[in-house]
Amino acid sequence: MNKRLFVLLIILMSLSLIGIIFVQGYWINNTVENNEEQFSLNAKHILISVSKDIQYREFEEIFFPLQQIIDTIDAPDNKTIRQLLDISIDSTRKGLSYANGSLEEDYKLFSSFIAFNIDTVKLKKVILNRKTDTIGGENGARITKNRKISKLERIQRLTDLQRRDYEEAIGEIASYFPIHRRVKKEEIERLINKELEKRDIKVDFEYAIYSNALATRVHSDDFSLEYPTTYSVPLFINEQGFSKYQLYVNFTGKKKYVLSSIKGMTILSIMFTLIIVIAYSSALSQLIMQRQISEIKTDFINNMTHELKTPIATINLALDAIKNPKIGGDSEKTQRYLTMIREENKRMHAQVENVLRISQLEKNQLNIKKERLKLHDIIEDAITHVSLIVEDKSGYIKTHLGAFKSAILANDSHMINVVVNILDNAIKYSEDSPKIDIYTENVKDSILLKIRDQGKGMSKVVQKKIFEKFFREHTGDLHNVKGHGLGLTYVKRIIDDHHGQIWVESERGKGSTFIIKLPLIS
Repeated sequence: MNKRLFVLLIILMSLSLIGIIFVQGYWINNTVENNEEQFSLNAKHILISVSKDIQYREFEEIFFPLQQIIDTIDAPDNKTIRQLLDISIDSTRKGLSYANGSLEEDYKLFSSFIAFNIDTVKLKKVILNRKTDTIGGENGARITKNRKISKLERIQRLTDLQRRDYEEAIGEIASYFPIHRRVKKEEIERLINKELEKRDIKVDFEYAIYSNALATRVHSDDFSLEYPTTYSVPLFINEQGFSKYQLYVNFTGKKKYVLSSIKGMTILSIMFTLIIVIAYSSALSQLIMQRQISEIKTDFINNMTHELKTPIATINLALDAIKNPKIGGDSEKTQRYLTMIREENKRMHAQVENVLRISQLEKNQLNIKKERLKLHDIIEDAITHVSLIVEDKSGYIKTHLGAFKSAILANDSHMINVVVNILDNAIKYSEDSPKIDIYTENVKDSILLKIRDQGKGMSKVVQKKIFEKFFREHTGDLHNVKGHGLGLTYVKRIIDDHHGQIWVESERGKGSTFIIKLPLIS
């Protein structure tokens, strides 16, 4: 895949994922805001209903005693009306006390009607505007008839004008009662709970009644005017639409209720978004890995081609030389060329065998038979395979075998190949004469093998990838050292099969140390 197209594909996928997450977040936030607005609307309707219920209940408590007395009067003067009010207020006071479950009576409040200073004109207007109950008669005649009617029907039969007159008079009478006489805590709690149940809202609340911004005795224990979700509604509104009382309610569980209403959809949304993120991450990882594998395979093919091209060319030249009549009669030169062909053939065979061993290891088809061996003996055998190369480059391999115990369960040939591969790398990556030191030591029930060189070393990034298949360190676009990047992969697989560990410690320009840890046997 073209690099630009690959980068563009990743950008588009990333932008799509970010867009999905943004849309989900916007939807959740928008839903929360809508639910909060709906809750606020419900809260206002609840408080309005509570306010109306309280005011209607007070109207009934004063209206019926007053109406019973008014029904006995035909055309009262102001003195009669004042006496009527005195009797009505005293009756209403007792009714309120009884209705609110209070035995306390404030006689000072009702000792004198004069203190009320109520406008008798309003009450006279009520009395004069009242109408008798009538029913239809024969031939259109109107017949007045006294009959018993229910309290509800009595109120319903009031005209709008009559009701307004009653409300004005009753409101003025009730305004002389203290607020804790007019409404009780239990009534507020009962009405709010009823409205909440009607709307299927389960939420905690606190409440209080204020008079001209001052707290009254009617409030719950934990009410706070500073609470962020506080709603208010006027109580006992007069004919001009004003009220000196405000009912405040804190819906303390509002946030929890709003969030719980979208909890299911939010969890599903987050879950599906996470699935998309995981799938995207996996797909992106696979894309990057496939691209890396493609690049590595191309690099491997190029390296293998180079590795095989040289011996093939050498063999062809040697064969052409043997065919030459001048060389054919010279047995010494012929033998030399035959030896060259054999060595180059071995070299190609070794390259192919290395690739096949890795393939067999991946398929778990490599049958590794293990036996009791001395790691020190394996080290000595491995050194003999590379000693001539080291000597040819004027280098050295020194052993510091400090382990007292070196018996391990291992396969002789594969374990020798492991040490040879590491030594071969040490030789390849030494810019000058290779200088290699080999150490062993016992650590509890294990033996540590350390192979230290003084070569070029490697970066931290290379150290993390050095055991990956086909990996070889680049210098620009060139590989300064020949090979196909399979040697250390093979080493890692063999060590893993022997239940051991291998890692590398290195610093650029100061060489590398390969450390192998293997379990000891008795």
